[in-house]
Amino acid sequence: MKILCTMGTRPEAIKMAPVILALKKEPWAEVRVLATAQHRDLLDQVNQFFGIEPDIDLDIMRPNQALTTLTARLLLELDTVLEKESPDVVLVQGDTTTVMSVTLACFYRGIPVGHVEAGLRTWDMQNPFPEEANRVITGELARWHFAPTEGSRQNLLKEGVPDAGIVVTGNTVIDALLMSASKDLQLGIEIDPDKRLVLVTSHRRENFGEPFRRICLALQTLAQQNPDVQFLYPVHPNPNVKEVAHEFLAMLPNFTLCEPLDYAPFIAAMKRAHIILTDSGGVQEEAPALGKPVLVLRDETERPEAVEQGVVKLVGPNYKTIVQEAQRLLDDEDAYRAMARGISPYGDGQAARRIVETLRQDFA
Repeated sequence: MKILCTMGTRPEAIKMAPVILALKKEPWAEVRVLATAQHRDLLDQVNQFFGIEPDIDLDIMRPNQALTTLTARLLLELDTVLEKESPDVVLVQGDTTTVMSVTLACFYRGIPVGHVEAGLRTWDMQNPFPEEANRVITGELARWHFAPTEGSRQNLLKEGVPDAGIVVTGNTVIDALLMSASKDLQLGIEIDPDKRLVLVTSHRRENFGEPFRRICLALQTLAQQNPDVQFLYPVHPNPNVKEVAHEFLAMLPNFTLCEPLDYAPFIAAMKRAHIILTDSGGVQEEAPALGKPVLVLRDETERPEAVEQGVVKLVGPNYKTIVQEAQRLLDDEDAYRAMARGISPYGDGQAARRIVETLRQDFA
C-alpha cells in the first residue's frame, strides 16, 4: 500500500514524525513524504532532527503570503503531485492551510485521507482563524479520524462523523516528546541558571494587531515587576510579530528575544522553564507532560482537557489577566504546585502505533 504522509509546518512535522517512522518499519507500507514547506526553515530543522527526508518538496513558502494565494498555489501543485504519485492513502496532521488543501485535493481525486489529530473544535469559525475552518473542512472529507482524546471523538460524533471511522489514539506530539525529552538536549542560549525562566511563544494570526500589542505590554510589565526572573521569547519571523515584540521588549535587561528555536533546543527550553505563556496548540499539549504550568494567550482553546485538569489556564490577549495570573504563579507556591503536576491528558506515547495498526487492519 502506498501511503503519502504530508506536512507543511513545524508542528505538523513534529506530530507526523512518529507516524512516518512507525510506518517505515512496516513491510506492507510504501511510505512517501510530501513537504509543502508552508513554513520553510522551521519545517526543515524538525525533519533533520528526526532523520526524515521528504521525497517531494513543493517549497511553497513566500514572505507574508496571503491565505487565498497560498491555498490556490497549494491546490494546483498538489493536484499534479497526486496525479503522479497515485497514493492509496494520504495522511494529514492538524489544522493548517496545508491540511485543508491536501484534503480537498484528495477529495477531488477520490483518494482517502486519514486525519491525525482529528476532532479539535472551539465551535467558533473565527477563533482560531483560519484553523477552525481548516479542521472542520478536513473532518467532513476525511475517511479515518485519528482523535487524540475522547473529547475530540465526541466532537466528531456531534458533527455526524460515523463512529466506525473514529479511533482514539492519543496525540502523536507526546510520542515525539517522549522520544526527545530523555536525550541530553542543549538550549544553546545563555540563561542565568540561578533565575527562574518564563518561556514565551506567541504568533497566532488572530492575535495580530492590537491583541498582540496588549500581550507584549503585559510581558513588558511582568519583566519590569520581576527583575529577578529571566524571560525568553523565540520570536516568529512574521513582521506582524517580530516588529511589535522588539518594539516593546528588546530594551528590557531580563528579556531575551531570539530567533525561533529548533525543536531540540525548544524542548530544552520547556524543560528549563518555570512557567510558559503561549498561544501555541502544541505547547499546550507538551508542557503539562513536563510538569510546566501553561497560561494560554487566547480566549478559547480546542484543547480543553488540560484546562479541565487545572494544568493550563486561558488568559487571552488580556493585559490585566496575563499580568495577574503570571504574577500569581511567580509569587504563590501553592498556586504553582497546583498547576505543575505533570499530568498529560493527551497520550501515553503510543499514538503512532495505534494509527499504524488501524491502517494495517484495513489494508495489509
